[in-house]
Amino acid sequence: MDGKEAFYKKLQWQLEETTQFPSDYLFKFIVPTTDNQVDEVKNLFNNNGAVINTKKSKTGKYVSVSIVLNVENATTIISYYQKAEKIKGIISL
Repeated sequence: MDGKEAFYKKLQWQLEETTQFPSDYLFKFIVPTTDNQVDEVKNLFNNNGAVINTKKSKTGKYVSVSIVLNVENATTIISYYQKAEKIKGIISL
């Protein structure tokens, strides 16, 4: 089991132990402003009724993206994280 697989397995267990589904879940990411990463993150969540907020850093090099989405289960949350990790330069919080 590699590091990412172990991380997601532990995250799924923690979510199932602490969250009653369906539930609103807060995703937080930091993305660079060099390309269209903010749009990529928004497009990942936008068609699912998500509430998306963005805030630029003081230097303008990064954007904080907060997304609240109603999810059915822990597997859905992990699926979004796995899709998001393919975006160049993204940091998941």
